[in-house]
Amino acid sequence: MKHVARKRFGQHFLSDAGIIDGIVREIGPQPGQAMVEIGPGLAALTQPLVERLGRLTVIELDRDLAQRLRDHPQLDVVESDVLRVDFSNLPRPVGAKLRVVGNLPYNISTPILFHMLDHVAVVEDQHFMLQKEVVDRMVAQPATSDYGRLSVMLQWRYDMANVLFVPPESFDPPPRVDSAVVRMVPRAQFAPVHPAHLSALVQVAFSQRRKLLRHTLGHWLAQQDFSGVFDLQRRAEEVPVHEYLDLALATQT
Repeated sequence: MKHVARKRFGQHFLSDAGIIDGIVREIGPQPGQAMVEIGPGLAALTQPLVERLGRLTVIELDRDLAQRLRDHPQLDVVESDVLRVDFSNLPRPVGAKLRVVGNLPYNISTPILFHMLDHVAVVEDQHFMLQKEVVDRMVAQPATSDYGRLSVMLQWRYDMANVLFVPPESFDPPPRVDSAVVRMVPRAQFAPVHPAHLSALVQVAFSQRRKLLRHTLGHWLAQQDFSGVFDLQRRAEEVPVHEYLDLALATQT
């Protein structure tokens, strides 16, 4: 019986064989690697992955799909909301890190990305299919309209690249937006800032993008008793990631 996509789960099932092959090539799964797929759906990507890996852990919220996936002898099925999953407890060889992949539900893609930030220490890399507009924001450089809070928060911990364009007709049902696959590799070296503090700083900075930072971040820095030097005669999008990180380090307690 055909599974009908559920709107409340943001389900769009990948159906283009050429695109599936392209994604698998970009991921490059190798036998024995510990891999986790978020939202396997109808297993379009799951099957070629598990054929190359030998075994695969999948996280699926939809009860009917999870039950169907349990019939596959090479899959370890976690029936759960991914936002409740502790990735450090998922199966992997001693000393190994997880490779994480998935066609993320577009309605909760940003919360999932921030949830993964909490588990970055156990991750080798991530390949996610997302709305192209979100990927553009993730990889954006300063002084562009796409550069914002998501760019800063993710570029702090990951090297990222847009590796594949995916048109709407690659899905059933087709979404109303273009999609893309992003590769995210955790940085070996990163500034030791508190995530919540950096998030608060960046949120204030980008709260009024058109205004100079002295109108927004200036007040916040005064509340932090910041006595250092920082050019507030700029807009938030003009400040590179490393300057936000330096400012977060200088103001956190």
